[in-house]
Amino acid sequence: MPGENLSRDEARERAALLSVEGYEVSLDLRSAVGGTDAGPRTFRSVTTIRFRSAEPGAATFADLIAPSVTAVSLNGRDLDPGAVFDGSRILLEDLAEDNELVVDAQCAYSRTGEGMHRFVDPEDGEVYLYTQYEPADSRRVFANFEQPDLKAPFRFEVRAPEGWVVWSNGVGELADGVWQFAETKPISTYITAFVAGPYHYVTDSYERVLDDGTRLEIPLGAMCRKGLARHFDSDDVFLVTKQGLDFFHDNFDYPYPFGKYDQAFVPEYNLGAMENPGLVTFREEFIFRGRVTQASYERRANVILHEMAHMWFGDLVTMVWWDDLWLKESFADFMGTFSMVEATRFTNGWITFANNRKSWAYRADQLPSTHPITADIRDLEDAKLNFDGITYAKGASVLKQLVAYVGRDAFLEGARRYFKRHAYGNTRLGDLLSVLEETSGRDMATWSRSWLQTAGVNSLTPQVILSAEGRVTELAILQEAAESHPELRPHRVAVGLYRRSPEGAVERYARAEVDVEGPRTVVGELVGAEAPDLVLVNDDDLTYCKIRFDEGSLAALRDGLGDITDPLARALCWSALWNLTRDALMPARDFIDLVLRFAGRETDIGVLQMLHAWANSALTHYAAPEWREEGGRLLAEGALRELRLTEPGSQHQLTWARFFSAVASGEADLQLLQGLLEGTAKIDGLEVDQELRWAFLEPLAAHGVADEGVIAAELARDDTASGKRHQVRCLAARPSAAVKAQAWASVVESDSLSNALVEATIAGFAQSSHRELTAPYASKYFEVIERVWGERSIQIGMDVVRGLFPSLQDPRGTLEAADAWLAAHGAAAPALRRLVLEARDDLARALRGQACDGAGAVGE
Repeated sequence: MPGENLSRDEARERAALLSVEGYEVSLDLRSAVGGTDAGPRTFRSVTTIRFRSAEPGAATFADLIAPSVTAVSLNGRDLDPGAVFDGSRILLEDLAEDNELVVDAQCAYSRTGEGMHRFVDPEDGEVYLYTQYEPADSRRVFANFEQPDLKAPFRFEVRAPEGWVVWSNGVGELADGVWQFAETKPISTYITAFVAGPYHYVTDSYERVLDDGTRLEIPLGAMCRKGLARHFDSDDVFLVTKQGLDFFHDNFDYPYPFGKYDQAFVPEYNLGAMENPGLVTFREEFIFRGRVTQASYERRANVILHEMAHMWFGDLVTMVWWDDLWLKESFADFMGTFSMVEATRFTNGWITFANNRKSWAYRADQLPSTHPITADIRDLEDAKLNFDGITYAKGASVLKQLVAYVGRDAFLEGARRYFKRHAYGNTRLGDLLSVLEETSGRDMATWSRSWLQTAGVNSLTPQVILSAEGRVTELAILQEAAESHPELRPHRVAVGLYRRSPEGAVERYARAEVDVEGPRTVVGELVGAEAPDLVLVNDDDLTYCKIRFDEGSLAALRDGLGDITDPLARALCWSALWNLTRDALMPARDFIDLVLRFAGRETDIGVLQMLHAWANSALTHYAAPEWREEGGRLLAEGALRELRLTEPGSQHQLTWARFFSAVASGEADLQLLQGLLEGTAKIDGLEVDQELRWAFLEPLAAHGVADEGVIAAELARDDTASGKRHQVRCLAARPSAAVKAQAWASVVESDSLSNALVEATIAGFAQSSHRELTAPYASKYFEVIERVWGERSIQIGMDVVRGLFPSLQDPRGTLEAADAWLAAHGAAAPALRRLVLEARDDLARALRGQACDGAGAVGE
């Protein structure tokens, strides 16, 4: 990886020297089928780049990662590939003012989801290809200048196996055995794309009359593997797509600029999706093989709209360098929810955002690697790691507050001017701030310094003083910041006062909005209000902060959290209580007790799923070790109780069934799961489809109830790509030292597994009930990670370093081992050190949580 890195300084120098006029790329993908996989399977890639140099006679380089280069010519002059190509760069010397570079290379198919990924479907033997490049893997497919600010139009042509269809960014036609694609608009290299193979393809169209009277028609397409066609609900995909196109055309005043709009659901995909203009790619798990809850459909709709927002924020207007990654990702994350709530059936999307998306941001913003939303990205490895909770979810949260600060109309008018002013160009932070200042009249520089250019999350705590008559004499908001990031920010917040009604419901009876400035802000509007049972700062979720409670409010939540009638307020309270648990201010067993008492009354299915995930995490990481067994038993008992009480056939029943399988460990629980699999047990209304069968089988494998034969029989029932991933995970989950050794070796000592099977193996290996079995690998981890990082692709390196960190082992011993590794490896790749630092911090936080939980038990 080190030779493949590109620094910001190198990119800046190259951008100052070059301007790219166009690419012509010819790929021969006929080698994707037939033959053997004895060595690296390759395809021919011929690229012609026309570009200008501001300094004739200067030198630069093109990017290419390929096993071999057959020929290179610059301005008609043949260059020796052995002399100019080092495996990742092609040296170009003595440039003319106008240049033409031709590179003929053999590029490798990928099994890691980076570059040209090749997948063989185990169900029918069909081969499927797709590309994934961000931030810098198009150089694995064709020679180029791999940085976002060297935009150019692209002409692609592809030779493919007979019977295949090939898609790219532009419209394609098959002529004389060659797929030829319309020239693109000027775009960055990382959003070019190909999908090729015998995909199942469905079409539709979108039409609207624009303000000037012209008719806009966008051909729509959606595709997946043939094996998933029977599960593909393309009608719903197209419905959300059309609703999104309506919303963005209504609000952006800039017609969709990239012609067609294809959406490809592809196998073994590392990400949620990628915004390639005209050819968006998604992980195929968004095609549901079994019954799922509305939360899954909402998540898919959000991702569809997130990627669609990128057509304007990111594709039409692109950041100069990855420092301003937030210019596209924060906006897409915000606009995904904004458009979903306003244009689709998922009108409660802001609840999911507050409860789910922001929890990702809160975690990332308290890690030692936290960074301002506008980050300092030194190179491509930094860029890869900054697709994180800060860039996405915190950025989107801050934009939500910005809309409250400048007003919706000013915000959208700023976006419209931004698109028109910078179409097909590249921008920095100042370009956006300038248009927002124009449209809002606000001082955006001050706002930016507080919110975009500093790191950390503030805590807001209410302080209530009551009169003898039971009325509020003063209500203040106390703002705090961590010592490491002491910035106190301006917050526009709503403060809600809640009390219990005679009927027993906890409802809001007073609300005030206020600008929080500095360490203490008085909310004058609420003076004289009747005494509240609960004070909720950041009611309606207007700002980005950690909500804290006064003692009276916390007591009210312990007594009646489930009685809060407003689902957003309830979700905010749950999120705040989880933050208290993570911050070692609430014992994990207390949080679990709240889940056991009140989660069964939660109406929002997405919130319920988050509560299950948090409760499991509380037990695994934050509960005192001596209480884990009892806590696990309580969770399993509670999950089974709710499973039996919940309405038969409901999505809540399905959610409780999945949670029960995740926490089941006792003999009776495992017997029930086995009975549900074998058909000897039944729960009214619960349909045990194939996906649920695998969910039940994993804990049976992990506890030694299901052996290799049982797992093999299940694969025979579901001999598909999805079934293979589940099988690999279940095999690695078995409680055997030999199994763990095999799983470790297959991931660490071999690169034969695809990215999806690496992920499945790691998930099966790292079972919370197997702490003793995986203990020997704690020291091995620190011995191998630098070698793995150096030898494997960055995606696989990240999966291994994150997934195999010994977070379930003796916390103090692991902390010491992590500290020793960091001290001894100061020269290791910064991105690798960051991953270890983050995992170490999570473990230190868990240790503090365990101490809090143990102390709470003593206090009882």
